[in-house]
Amino acid sequence: MKILVYIDNRKNIIKKTDLELVYYAHLIAQKHGGSVDAFVLGSSEGAEALGKYGANNVYAIAHDETFDANGISSAVKSFAEDKGVDLVIVPFNSSGKPLVGMLAHLLDASSITGVLNVPEMEDGKLVFKKGVFSSKAFAYIKTLKDKVVVSLMTNSLSPEEVGSEVNVETVNLPVDSRVKVVGIDKVEGKVPLPEAERIVSGGRGMKGPENWGVLLDLAKALDAETACSRPVSDVGWRPHTEHVGQTGIVVRPNLYVALGISGAIQHLAGVSSSKVIVVINKDPEAPFFKAADYGVVGDLFEVAPKLTEAINKFKGK
Repeated sequence: MKILVYIDNRKNIIKKTDLELVYYAHLIAQKHGGSVDAFVLGSSEGAEALGKYGANNVYAIAHDETFDANGISSAVKSFAEDKGVDLVIVPFNSSGKPLVGMLAHLLDASSITGVLNVPEMEDGKLVFKKGVFSSKAFAYIKTLKDKVVVSLMTNSLSPEEVGSEVNVETVNLPVDSRVKVVGIDKVEGKVPLPEAERIVSGGRGMKGPENWGVLLDLAKALDAETACSRPVSDVGWRPHTEHVGQTGIVVRPNLYVALGISGAIQHLAGVSSSKVIVVINKDPEAPFFKAADYGVVGDLFEVAPKLTEAINKFKGK
């Protein structure tokens, strides 16, 4: 089996998400036989480290910062056909989501989004597991075509070193794009929420933007990113880039701390896959407590500062 991993390195940073993708591909190749190629869009800086996590070969394509999904798809498609790729793996994030359907169409392949497991083989076809119904259940999907394109859910596994660094080969590929990107607005200086390992999130129980320092202090102590519920972003207390939930950003961090969030079904749908959920709310009937691994019934303005103090003390600050 020939496996191709798509890596978006236009910010010149090889991320934990990228290592997860390569290690996931390595596990598949190890289980079913095959090799792993990493296709890096953007800077080749740091890309040699992908070999440590299972890439047999690493290729980097010179890029234009204004590449759109159409252009990226055409480049990956050309490369995949040239290498005889059977399985293409992309991240389940803003850079990978637009590619799944496009690549599946261009390669005449099956496509599955948000996969969670190393697939089994049944009658010569791969069987993938993914969450459905807002991760309240799982579906097992068998591919029907010889070629497959999948996106891997973030934080599905912990990457491990299994090899050594490899040389990075630069390739030039034609890019066929029908879209001209005239500008890009980016949020700088933050780990994207889908990739965050720890998140501290606030709701209307924060009472106003002037009180957000309590949350920011806790997030700093935990080395966490910050988020919010939809009502908070709708009234302008926090930017919409921090809105998590069914209608916002879906996250699955190792730790999700909710301050003053009641836990409406729309919010739970976007955070229920978090590995550990901690809820602080003064309402003992808040729905979020049913989904929490740990819950504190109390005033967040009393509990959160004490929690921050305890964490800092534990860390020796």
